[in-house]
Amino acid sequence: MSKPKALVTRPLFPAARAILDQHFNVEYWTSPERISRAELLKRVAEKDALVCLLTEKVDEELLALAPKLRVAATVSVGYDNIDVPACTRHKVVATHTPGVLDETTADFAWTLLMAVARRLVEGDAWMRTGTWPGWDLDQLLGGDVWGKTLGIVGFGRIGRGLARRAQGFQMRVLYHDQVQVAPEVKRELHAEFAAFDGLLGESDFISLHVPLLPETRHLISTAAFEKMKRTAYLINTSRGPVVDEAALAAALEQKKIAGAALDVYEHEPKVSAALIARKDVILAPHIASATVDTRTKMAVMAATNAAAVLEGRRPPNALNADALGL
Repeated sequence: MSKPKALVTRPLFPAARAILDQHFNVEYWTSPERISRAELLKRVAEKDALVCLLTEKVDEELLALAPKLRVAATVSVGYDNIDVPACTRHKVVATHTPGVLDETTADFAWTLLMAVARRLVEGDAWMRTGTWPGWDLDQLLGGDVWGKTLGIVGFGRIGRGLARRAQGFQMRVLYHDQVQVAPEVKRELHAEFAAFDGLLGESDFISLHVPLLPETRHLISTAAFEKMKRTAYLINTSRGPVVDEAALAAALEQKKIAGAALDVYEHEPKVSAALIARKDVILAPHIASATVDTRTKMAVMAATNAAAVLEGRRPPNALNADALGL
């Protein structure tokens, strides 16, 4: 009996390929260039499974052209690239990869926080150009982290991970989320719930950890910057469109905040020219989960999800398992 067919939009890692190759006849997209929309639509047409990245849209158009498709597995925790209701209508199970990247992403959010506060990237660039004149009293003066107030917007696994890291710096931790955490979690993390506007006004550092939803798109825009301290720093490792980049550039230009550190962008892979030109912004290329261990675990999870569906089992990380009655 022939194996079901799968399209995988990146070669992935050996551990994930071993799972996929065992269960599927796999077509891997191996070109260094990202698969184009036209190629994606053409190649997925006769496939039973799709393993993709967050850069590939799984929408009504794709699903209509892939009548045999039974599972769409994205190698990401965020799934704004997948139209889940459309998948359900087409009886396609959508899956993602939650949990495995939480601590790694919290690590990187903390890295960005420290780097932007202490102007590390500016200093590195100064040294590499050979123009550093030597030590002086007022060079690259940044902001303290120890004992300051950290505002965490979105208090899921990654946000809570950041709160744990802040304890080592004796920070006051405020959080805002749609649901308040249990009292024992609040005590463990020394975290205080705050209204959104209150968090903006009191925090020295604001770190974003919300999913991209209609209500979170441009959550941080002109009105939010007006409420922040002029000494505040913004960190975003969630999704780019959560921040209005034009408003951010204006806020920095007008010195309404002290700086920002971004790992995600409103129009990836493009970055606003107004931000590129600024020294008070750190721009990272969407690498918050980019460790060998974590990215391998993500790929293995996506492969496992896809294999489970084709074996008639409920996948571990289904977004709509009822689509096939699993």
